[in-house]
Parts: sequence; structure tokens; C-alpha cells
Amino acid sequence: MGELLGVGALIGWWLMSLNFPSYIVPSPLKVAENIGLLFFDPEFMDDTAISALRVATSVFVSVLLGSILALGVHWSPALYGIVHDRIKPFLNSFPSVGWAILAVIWFGNSSFSVIFVQVAILTPFCLINVSEGLRELDMELLEMGRSFTRRYPRRFWKIIIPLLLPYIISAMRIAYGVGWKIALISELFGADSGIGFIMLRAQILADAAMVFACCFAIVIIFMAGEKLIINPLSRLGERK
Repeated sequence: MGELLGVGALIGWWLMSLNFPSYIVPSPLKVAENIGLLFFDPEFMDDTAISALRVATSVFVSVLLGSILALGVHWSPALYGIVHDRIKPFLNSFPSVGWAILAVIWFGNSSFSVIFVQVAILTPFCLINVSEGLRELDMELLEMGRSFTRRYPRRFWKIIIPLLLPYIISAMRIAYGVGWKIALISELFGADSGIGFIMLRAQILADAAMVFACCFAIVIIFMAGEKLIINPLSRLGERK
């Protein structure tokens, strides 16, 4: 059923392209050609790889920062008000466009600007997930761990981290999905490379086919990353 729906949508798109100029509704074949350029043409491959690397770096840093903040509250409850009543609401509510503009003002057009924007937006998602995992820790299991060893670092790596792993992987999955949604915004404002920059150039040239291709390329990369990296990690977390 899903395949028939996809074929129907493709046919409908092709029929629309026959009745509209290419700068409004490009043909599926033209879009497919541009997708091929993004993945196989040296002129565009670097930009595609740069965007993927930026998102991967942002997800890693965001999960790390979110975990550190959540663990900080776990270890020192006095930090709860600072983290959950001040930092989390601020990061959750600050507009993504605002981060993008400020990043350009502070750091100029660079990969650091793009990563900064993505980390600022993704960190609260990771903080919420890991904090929920810490609240759900099995206290009886932790108490049993204390009966075997008084060394907290050993209990942390052998008990707490395996218990948190599903929540950390869930935070990674959410950050990975949202990261690609905001990648174009951050690159449109603060980069002279990447898929977002290609899309900006396509907008100036009224190249709708390349705009469609950039969007579909992101979908392809996202699905590949989820299937090849996120899902295997998720299964690993379930086994733990």
C-alpha cells in the first residue's frame, strides 16, 4: 500500500510538472539528476559531507552537554533550580533564528557558527531525556551495587550508564532528527558551505529542482544514518 501511494505521488508530481514552469514545479527526473550531483559530483559532494559531519558533531556535543547537566543535578540536587528552572526553559524557548543571527554576529560564517546553533537548540532535548532516565533508575539495583563495592566510579560505569543507555540513545535519536530539521536554517545564515548554502544559491538562481534535491538528499541521509547507526545502537541499548 505504501509503495502504491509513493508511485501515485510520483505520477501526480510528474503530471503537475507538465503544466507548470520548471522553476515552480520541476520534473522528478530533473530533481533525481540533482540528487545524483549532491552525492556523486565532486563539486557538491564536499558540501553534502560537511553538512552530515556538522550534524553528527552537533548531536554528539548536545548529548554530552545534556548528559553532563542532567548528571550534575543528580549528583548535586542544589543545581536543580539552575538547570531545570533557568537553563532548560531559556534554551527551550529561545528562537532558532535568533541563535542563527547571533552566531553569525559572534563567530562569522563558519562551521563553528553552524554547530553552535545546532547545539544550542538540541541540548535541552538531550537534557530532558537523560534527566528522565535518572529519575527512573532502579534504586534497589543501585543499593545492591553499593553492597558489592563502595567505589562510585565503578558503580557509575557498571550500573548507572547501562541503565541510562536507552535514554541516551533516545536523546541521540531525537537530536539527530531535529538536527537535520534545523541544519538548513543554521547553514543559510551562518555558512558558506553545506547543503544549506547550496539551497541558498539555488534560491537566488530560482533553481527549484536543486531546492527539491537538497530536501530529498537530507531525507536520504537521515534515513541512512538512522538505519545504519541509530537503530543498531538502540538494539544494543535494549540488550543492555
